[in-house]
Amino acid sequence: MRFFSLRKTSRAVVFSGMSAALLLSINAQAATVDATNASNAQPATNQQSSPRLNSANSTDGIIALVNDNVILKSDLINAIAQTQARAQATGESIPNSAQLQSEVLNALVLRELQLSLINRVGLRPDEAAINQRLTQIAQAEGLNSISELQQRLDASQPGSYAALRASLIEDAAIQSLQQRQISSRVRITEQDIDAFLASPEAKRLNQNEYQTIHIRIPYLDDYNRLSQAQRDEALKIAQTLRTRLQQPNVDVDTAIAEAQSNYPIEIQGGDMGFHKAASLPTELASEITKLEVGAVSAPLVTPQGIDIVKLADKKSDDKTIIPQWNTRHILVKVDEIQTDALAEQKINDLYEQLRQGADFKALASTYSDDPGSAGRGGDLGWVSDGDMIGPFEAVMKTTTVGDYSTPFKTQFGWHILKVEGQRQQDVTNEYRRNMARQALYQRLAPQAREDWLQELRAGAYIQVFE
Repeated sequence: MRFFSLRKTSRAVVFSGMSAALLLSINAQAATVDATNASNAQPATNQQSSPRLNSANSTDGIIALVNDNVILKSDLINAIAQTQARAQATGESIPNSAQLQSEVLNALVLRELQLSLINRVGLRPDEAAINQRLTQIAQAEGLNSISELQQRLDASQPGSYAALRASLIEDAAIQSLQQRQISSRVRITEQDIDAFLASPEAKRLNQNEYQTIHIRIPYLDDYNRLSQAQRDEALKIAQTLRTRLQQPNVDVDTAIAEAQSNYPIEIQGGDMGFHKAASLPTELASEITKLEVGAVSAPLVTPQGIDIVKLADKKSDDKTIIPQWNTRHILVKVDEIQTDALAEQKINDLYEQLRQGADFKALASTYSDDPGSAGRGGDLGWVSDGDMIGPFEAVMKTTTVGDYSTPFKTQFGWHILKVEGQRQQDVTNEYRRNMARQALYQRLAPQAREDWLQELRAGAYIQVFE
């Protein structure tokens, strides 16, 4: 195991995109219900034999008890209002009031259970990641800094910035908790990967780039409410466009404009440029990878509309070649025993010895505080782009082969590194297996998440005030 092998992981926090809704989004996550699970969400119920309470004997504004914590009526009312506002802004359908209340309350209960677990295990998200997310929000609002965002929010409503920050911290902690729980439940074997690579779906893992023309004919209404005549009308437009796209050198914009004159809903799409198969939706990738250049797919009926895809061009590249560096390093840790000043003095002394001709391997074996590499003379082996933490990688990439760096600092302490060699390595097989593992994980993770949440809820005391 490499001492510094810290793979970068996405820690993005889902946040409402409505410009005027920064304040409204503070508690939006509490009301978010996964669309795939919404129809199965059940109202919170009393899981023990104590008598059920109701509004007649609930005078303190409590709507539900979740272990030792409470959910207030005002929490539920606000979450419902925010869910409705978000659904209207995105054009999503809204369940009837009883179902909506049940789903939102269920989401609030699950959120409260996760926050309680987070507090028990002492999980805290990275403060830098929270600041980065706040910076993104500020930039989206046309502001230059977090302080400007704070001023705007607090000017509108005092304390709203603090509430926003607290909400982002909770969301990040929940995401981190879920990642831990799901990763411990999803088991993917080498045999699973072999089977996936042998399946047609593995075509999405190739490195070919596909230039596609993708056009969607939206429906006039929700698919389940469409009449047969409306479905036929959309299909007729799709077939007309398919015929036009089959012509060589077709002007896509003109073809869409001509079809639009006979259809009341705006037709979407055009030339999508080049994409790798792995970046395309699975259902489209499976169709596109089967097409010859110039061919057009049959109309693809989806719940959102009818898709027509033409493969305009393809760039073939069956190999993944990446740069690698053969690296050694010396680490002097900063900890409760060795202060930063003492560590810096020690690394500077070692640097002077190197300048006087000392052997790098010998110094690393004797003085390096990295137990994983010190016994090998500081050898980290061949390091790929993205394997190491940022400051280490930046110095490594700018150090000449055969030379060593000046002392530099990372979160682990003070370092000197030496680059023994550099090469371009074919990692096609490793890439395909890693991508296959990710694809299998994405397939299995939603059910693992749902199972864990159900177990979390089953072990809790939950009582609803009617």
